[in-house]
Amino acid sequence: MSDSTRRVLIVGAGPVGCLTALSFAKMGWQVDLYEARPDIRLADPTAMAHRSVNLAISSRGITAMEVIDPGMTARLLEGAIPMKGRMIHTRDGKQESQLYDRHGQHLNSMGRGLLNQVLLEELSHYSTVNLHFEHKLIALDFDHKSAIFKPSDSDSFEVTFDLCIGTDGSYSLVRRQMMRVVRMDFHQEYIPHDYVELHMAPGVDKDGQPTFRIDPNHLHIWPRSAFMLIALPNKDKSFTCTLYAPTAELDTLKTREQVSAWFDRQFPDAVELIGREAMLDDFERNPRSSLMSVKAYPYHHKDRAVIIGDAAHAMVPFYGQGLNCGFEDVRVLTTLFKSFAVEAMPLKGDEDDKLARALEEYSRVRRDDLLAISDLAMYNYLEMRHHVTTPLYRFRRVVDGLLSSLAPFVSGSSVTEVLSRVPFPAKAARGWLPLYTMVTFRPDINYATAKRRAERQTRTLDFCGYLAGATAMGATALGLWRLALANGVLPRK
Repeated sequence: MSDSTRRVLIVGAGPVGCLTALSFAKMGWQVDLYEARPDIRLADPTAMAHRSVNLAISSRGITAMEVIDPGMTARLLEGAIPMKGRMIHTRDGKQESQLYDRHGQHLNSMGRGLLNQVLLEELSHYSTVNLHFEHKLIALDFDHKSAIFKPSDSDSFEVTFDLCIGTDGSYSLVRRQMMRVVRMDFHQEYIPHDYVELHMAPGVDKDGQPTFRIDPNHLHIWPRSAFMLIALPNKDKSFTCTLYAPTAELDTLKTREQVSAWFDRQFPDAVELIGREAMLDDFERNPRSSLMSVKAYPYHHKDRAVIIGDAAHAMVPFYGQGLNCGFEDVRVLTTLFKSFAVEAMPLKGDEDDKLARALEEYSRVRRDDLLAISDLAMYNYLEMRHHVTTPLYRFRRVVDGLLSSLAPFVSGSSVTEVLSRVPFPAKAARGWLPLYTMVTFRPDINYATAKRRAERQTRTLDFCGYLAGATAMGATALGLWRLALANGVLPRK
C-alpha cells in the first residue's frame, strides 16, 4: 500500500461505483475500481441493450452528483430529456397528461450506458484512479485487507486495500463475502412479473428528419390493471419501451400470432407506434428479465468494508429510485466521512476508529430509508398499472395539489449546500406534501420520513372522508324524516 495515501478498493464500475470512485478521488484517496465486464466505452453499443430499464434521474440523484461534482453534473444533464409528467394511454387511444409537479419540476430520461460512459470519462482524468475491466472478484480477506481477482486473460492475483466498497449489484460478491464474517440479515424476493424491452424507432418529419412519434417530455404509460407498458424518450428521437407483465401471462404468448393478437387487444395504439413487425421481432429476440428485491442489514463490517447501491438494496424499478437511491448512498457516505473526519492519510495501527464509527453510522442512518423505498417501489407498481386510471386516484391528486399549494416550495437545488454537510436536515418536511413530491423532488426529506408522513396524510384524508360521509348520511336521514312528517307518513306526537 502507498505510504502517503490510503487505498479504497471499489468492486463494480456501474454508475454508483463510478460516482463512489469520483467522491473518494476528490477526498484524496487512492482508488482501485474493478469491474468484471468489459469497458463499456469500448464495447458494442448493443451490449447493454434489452437488459436495463431507462433511467429517470430525479432531484435526489442530481443533488448527490452536485455534491460530488457540480460541473460534471451540468455536462451530464445536457444528454438528458426532461419529462414533466406521466402520459396515460387508454385502450381506445386517448391520452391524459398528469403533471408531476405544479412548480414544473421534472424527471430526466437518460440511458444507463450513456450515464456510465460520462462517469468513466470523468474518472479517466484522475491520476489517483486506476480502472480495471474484465477482472472478476474471487475472494476477500477482511482480516488481512486483501482481495483476489481473476483477469479474463491471465492468472489471478492479490491486491490490498484500506477500505473495500461493494457496488457490484444485486448479486453482489462483496456482500456474499461479508456474510461470512457479519451477522447480516438478508432477504431476497422475486416478484411474479417479468419485463421485456421493445424499441420505438424515430418517425420522420415533413423535411425527412428524425422526429419523436409521441410527446418526448412525458413518461408514457399504458396501464392495464395487471400489467403495463411504459416508454421513455432518447436523444436520438427514439423511445425505449418496457413491457411489465405477470410471468404466467407472458408464458401464454408462445407464437407470433398470439403475441400480435394480445398486443392488439391491450395496446393497439402502441402497436401502430412501434410497428407490428418490429414489435414482434423485439418480443421474440429480446430476453425476458426477472424483477427482484434485496434487503440486507447491516451494510458494513468494522472499518473494513461497506456495500451500497443495489448490492445493499436492489429494488423493483417502479418508483424510478434505484439509481437515485444509489447516488444518495454515495452522498450520505461522503458527508459522514467528512463529519467523522475520516482521513485519506495512513494512520498508525491497524484499526481506524473514526472510519469504523462512520461506517456504523452509515448503516444506522440508511436502514429505515432503504426499507421504506423498497416497499414504496413495490406499491408504486400497483399505482402505475392500475390506480392512475381510477376516479379516487384523480380526486386525491386534486386534494394533494390544493393542500400542498399552502406549503412552502423547496427546490432540490436550494438544499444542495446543506446536503453536502449532513445526511438529512432535521424537520425538513413542512406543510402538506404529496408522497411523490417528497420521494422524487425533495432530497432533503429521507425516504422513511416521506413514507410515515404520507401514511399520516392518508389517514387524515380517510377520516375526513368518513366524517363527510357520515354528515351527508345524517343530513339525508334528517331530510327524509322531516319529509315523512310533512306528508303524514309518520305520526306527530
